[in-house]
This record gives sequence, structure tokens and C-alpha cells, in this order.
Amino acid sequence: MDRSSHSRRLAPVVALAAAAALTLAGCSSSSGGKKAEEGGGAASAGKATTPRMTVALVTHQSPGDTFWDIVRKGAEAAAAKDNIKLVYSADPNAGGQANLVQNAIDQKVDGIAITLAKPDAMKSVVAKAGSAGIPVVGLNSGVSDWKKLGLLEFFGQDETVAGEAFGKKLNEVGAKKAVCVIQEQGNIGLTQRCDGVKKTFSGSVENLYVNGTDMPSVKATITAKLKQDTGLDYVVTLGAPFALTAVQSVGDAGSKAKVATFDLNKDLTKAIQNGTIQFAVDQQPYLQGYLAIDSLWLYKNNGNYSGGGEQPVLTGPAFVDKSNVDQVAQYAAKGTR
Repeated sequence: MDRSSHSRRLAPVVALAAAAALTLAGCSSSSGGKKAEEGGGAASAGKATTPRMTVALVTHQSPGDTFWDIVRKGAEAAAAKDNIKLVYSADPNAGGQANLVQNAIDQKVDGIAITLAKPDAMKSVVAKAGSAGIPVVGLNSGVSDWKKLGLLEFFGQDETVAGEAFGKKLNEVGAKKAVCVIQEQGNIGLTQRCDGVKKTFSGSVENLYVNGTDMPSVKATITAKLKQDTGLDYVVTLGAPFALTAVQSVGDAGSKAKVATFDLNKDLTKAIQNGTIQFAVDQQPYLQGYLAIDSLWLYKNNGNYSGGGEQPVLTGPAFVDKSNVDQVAQYAAKGTR
């Protein structure tokens, strides 16, 4: 199949897509679970007149992880614009996620957008979608594996690059000893983040594994680590809720360590504004959801491949700190950053 060439200088395109997405009517979002739910609503303007499509968005969201609410809002905005029925489902268990993809295949959807937190577990079912003639795109997790699995396109950040940028930032702020908190063992994207930090950080860093589905346990584990190692001066977390919990742990431990993180939400931006969180790496989850769904409409109706089917469309990393948080906070308050 021929694939048109595409410039790798994607930032202007991404920015325009984000701006267009934000002009759409907002769609409410609740935390996902194993049960599939129909999402999307009427757009305020510019709704496509193309035939109705059904698209499945299947992620590895854990219950209560609000990061995915932002992804869904972006996906719902694109679905509303493109006359798409969006069916969202999620399971943090890789086998369960694969079963949800199989369900989408059985329902003969017109397209599937998936995350690849554990790529090996998704390989077989992605191949089945291809055999059924259903286009599949990736988002958020799996930048190193999407082409190997035969996906059409990928939207997200390169987690290794993001981690390396984070490590350099730690050098700039004078950090010497850090702990990188991983909330889900086996999630390749999280591991790549911490590995990237280690690659560029001139100080020492070690990984700390916590149970991300049990926040009191997360708090206790980080607190215990800070008490055990009083030399730690930075706690690196891989999600906004864990950063906010780490701030509590620092207080409980009587530590002077500072907290920085990957990912944003409205509470996290407030914490940067008041100085309890130093900075965050934003991968723009709204944009990931929006572009993934919109790409399937473009593929079906115009044969387009973002990135030419060869390069991922990068939505991050971008740093948010006191210098620019006020600008970002207005969108985070709306649940879109």
C-alpha cells in the first residue's frame, strides 16, 4: 500500500490540531473500566457529513487514573467532529486489554486506537484486526513497538527522550540523588522514562516500585524510602496523582527532598504554582486522544497517514514550571491539559 511522504517537522500541524480540537464543545468524561462505554457528543461547529463510523479506543487505564479522562476528552472531541461513534474500554491487565480489542474486532468496528503498555501481549490481537481489515493506530504507550506490530500510526511522546530531558533538567536544578517511582511493573513506557533519567542525570538515581492502584500504600512506600535514605534530594514520579502523594510523603518523612513529575492535571498545575511541585513533563494527553481518533477518520475518508506511516507524531515532552504554568493552568482547569 502506498504511503505519502510527510514532513517530520510536525509541531505546527500538532499545534493547529490542538487549537481546532479546543474549539469543539466539551464532552464529559468519567474514569474508564472494563465495561465499554459510548462516548462523544454533538460538536458545536464543523461536524463532518461523512458516513457514520464506529471506532474503539482501548487503553490500559487503571480505575481512578484521571490521566485517561484527559485522553478521552480529546478522543470525544474528535469523534464529535468526525461523526464517529466512540466506544471506550480499558483494562490495566494486558490479557484483559487484548480481550477488549478482540471484542471490538468481533463488533466489526471501523477502526481501533490502542495503547501498547505491554506490546507482546497485544501482538496477536493486533494481527487479527489486520486480518479483519480493521485499521489500528497507537497512542500514548508503544512508540518503540508500533511499527513492529503493524500499526498504521502512533501519537505520543518518546518516553526515552522524555526521560533524558528530565535527567538534564535535574542537572540544571542541582539535584544530586533521586528516586524514580514506578507505579506499574512491566509497563514499558514507565521503565523507559526512568531509564532515560538515568542516562543523562549526572547524580545517582534508583527505581522504587509501588502499587499504583493502592495510593495509601504508595504514600507509605515513598515515606519509608525517604526516612531510610536521608540523602535523597529529589523524588521523580511518573504521573500527577503520584506526585501529589509524594509531596505528602516528603512531609510525613520530615524530608527536604523536592518533587518533580511526568504528566499534568489541574491539581498538579496548582502545586507547581504554589511551589510544592518543581516541574512536570507534559505529553499532552488530550492531543493524543484527539489525533488518534481523527487519524482513523482521515485514513478512511482520504487515505492519509500522519508521519507517513514511518514516523511517530510526537506530542511531547514539554516542561511546565513556574515560568509557564499560569498559561497551561487555564486549560488544565477545563480538564484538557
